[in-house]
Amino acid sequence: MRDARLTLLTLGVADLESAARFYEALGWARTGAGNESVVFLQGEGLVLSLFGLDDLARDAGLEPGAALPAFRGMALAINLPDEAGTDRLYAAALAAGASAVKPPQKAPWGGYSGYFADPDGHLWELAHNPFFPLTPEGHVNLLAKDGA
Repeated sequence: MRDARLTLLTLGVADLESAARFYEALGWARTGAGNESVVFLQGEGLVLSLFGLDDLARDAGLEPGAALPAFRGMALAINLPDEAGTDRLYAAALAAGASAVKPPQKAPWGGYSGYFADPDGHLWELAHNPFFPLTPEGHVNLLAKDGA
């Protein structure tokens, strides 16, 4: 088994139920594994965990209540098979309550991408990258491109 994988991503959120509804609107499926403090949503190959922001800070041994910067130095990404899929998911995110950051557009690197921020300010990129092959399940597999 390879350890180089991401199996669960936890986001600190201000309102657990509101955040859960947002991600459900984007296609994530709520599971019964959570409780009043945490919601687990199943995606394709990844579980998204939503945790109250202060509770997450305490769980990590950090001081709760610290102000978060608007730009946190990272973006989560979903690669899509085409430009139409990118536009569709971007529109769905905005309809569900996301903030527009950069509408999908042709990118200088030869693809098509855009950014939105979820209701808690987490930055997401939606992209169609014609140079990144997708498996039938929609996963990026750069090793297949390299012949490995």
